[in-house]
Amino acid sequence: QVQLVESGGGSVQAGGSLRLSCTVSEYSISTIDAYWVGWFRQAPGKEREGVAVIYGDGSTIYADSVKGRFTASKDNSKNTLYLQMNSLQVEDTAMYYCAAKGFGWTISSYNYWGQGTQVTVSS
Repeated sequence: QVQLVESGGGSVQAGGSLRLSCTVSEYSISTIDAYWVGWFRQAPGKEREGVAVIYGDGSTIYADSVKGRFTASKDNSKNTLYLQMNSLQVEDTAMYYCAAKGFGWTISSYNYWGQGTQVTVSS
């Protein structure tokens, strides 16, 4: 059974940093096929949105709202995704999810999801 387990969320003041991790089991994130892995977030009362998506070869695309502040990466040897978040803003407050086996920004295409980790940024 495929499992994605996120960690690293928490509360931080604006301008601070957090690093999220997502360990994946029973599914290889190193395979270069048609699928992507990625980070998504959902704020209260809002729809889930993409933050960063990573193709099998490591190519990464960021949402405009986080470009230059967030860095997504994956360690194939550990089958783990990371999201380094710097210069956090209040607007970044959300539940953050990692996902696997999907296509780019199309949220509905992702087959596997983690349980989410809360990130709260205060002013």
